[in-house]
Amino acid sequence: MQLDLNLLTALDALLEEGSVAGAAARLHVTAPAMSRSLGRIRKATGDQILVRTGRSMVPTTRALATRAEVHALVQQAHQLLSAQQELDLAALERVFTVRWHDALTAARGTALTTAVHHQAPGVRLRLSAEPGTDDAELRRGEVDLESSSSAPTLPDIRHRLVGRDRLVVAVRPGHPLTAGPLSLERYAAAEHLTVSRRGSLRDPIDDALTTRGLERRVVAAGPTAAFALQLALDSDLVVTLPDAVTRTAREQLGLATLPPPLPLPDVPLYLLWHQRYDNDRAHTWLRDLATATVQALFAPPAASQQPLTNRTGQ
Repeated sequence: MQLDLNLLTALDALLEEGSVAGAAARLHVTAPAMSRSLGRIRKATGDQILVRTGRSMVPTTRALATRAEVHALVQQAHQLLSAQQELDLAALERVFTVRWHDALTAARGTALTTAVHHQAPGVRLRLSAEPGTDDAELRRGEVDLESSSSAPTLPDIRHRLVGRDRLVVAVRPGHPLTAGPLSLERYAAAEHLTVSRRGSLRDPIDDALTTRGLERRVVAAGPTAAFALQLALDSDLVVTLPDAVTRTAREQLGLATLPPPLPLPDVPLYLLWHQRYDNDRAHTWLRDLATATVQALFAPPAASQQPLTNRTGQ
């Protein structure tokens, strides 16, 4: 069956205007031409679409049920076939799925949501939990923007380095490690907690200690930074994790923050997306806004620039 897509535009105008004359004027055609289009639409759909009631015409039940869908299809077709125009944020209607790890979502999710809603009220965000390092959802278009601590290896996954975070040690107030300088030996002798979605009891800190002939005891692995910080508050466990993305959470809990007693590499923070969005103006706007929102983490207030020794969030 061959369909004339011009009929879709005519149907949209008829449903919006509620009359043949109004639809004809809207599309700059004659009333007889629009009447012929209505006849073809009726034949194609098997529905009257508009029926006369007195001097006016009213849409049928089917026409009412499909009016919004017809209008959306016409708008999408115009966008697809027209030259790319400037992005109108005030009129933009779209749903974006942003998958960040839990600490980053807790630290900047509110700021991103507020900024998006302020600039583009018609845009909706899905802040999705981070399930793993599989990029399949990015490739399938199920995730629009993702965070990662490592650059992607797949050539069709784009990435942008938005900052580098240093590692810090977090413990409860009054923890024995807060009494005096934190030596490497005291740090290694403490009981530790790792943050790992997969429950790993080992991370690069253990490798750094091994090169110095030391070994720490990791007694638990928490699935999220939020869980790990709460457990550190309620116990003598020590957790070592990125500073900027957990700063607000540590301060809210009143945890003490200490500098690690050994040099540790910074943790890079990347934003990832699929190459299909390289020239998508709405996606470009989102990732630029997300970049600015996340980079604000790495411009901490003056107070947090002071030495970390025995500093608490209170």
